Amino acid sequence: MPRLFFGLEIPEPIKASLLQVKTPVVGARWQNRGQLHLTLAFLGQVEEQQVALACDLARGITQSPFELNVHGLGCFGSPEKPKILWAGVSPENELRELQKNLATALTDNGFILENPSFKPHITLSRFRHSAGPVAPLLESYQDTLFGLMPVQHFVLYKSTPGPGGSVYTVTERFTLHP
Repeated sequence: MPRLFFGLEIPEPIKASLLQVKTPVVGARWQNRGQLHLTLAFLGQVEEQQVALACDLARGITQSPFELNVHGLGCFGSPEKPKILWAGVSPENELRELQKNLATALTDNGFILENPSFKPHITLSRFRHSAGPVAPLLESYQDTLFGLMPVQHFVLYKSTPGPGGSVYTVTERFTLHP
């Protein structure tokens, strides 16, 4: 059974900017270029026959394209003991609308989402239990604009475990249209 999630691809220039944040922090497991994305809905393990239904539902989403500013850093957990370091996005209105429409279509048709609450972010690093502090990074990048991200489509990713972390492969792209 494939592990699947819907998300947004990050443009290469923004990825390059985000990868510049990587600095030595105790316990950090930095995401590589291929792992940078913004998760909309995490499905987890999905039966093969359900993949087609998920794609059909995604094709039915109607929403106009929009733009996001990728800026600043935040963390889940405390800055002294972070769990995840992330880059933020704004404005969130249209992104939240896209996520809600997708999540509703999926859950109304029997899918159970593994991330029911939605906090828009791009994960930069995950931390082990012995995490070092990230407060200096948060402060250094609080006003940094990493780039303007046009959102013209979203994708279904397949997640495959690998020795350097999960490998994400695009299964299908879904174009946004009013």
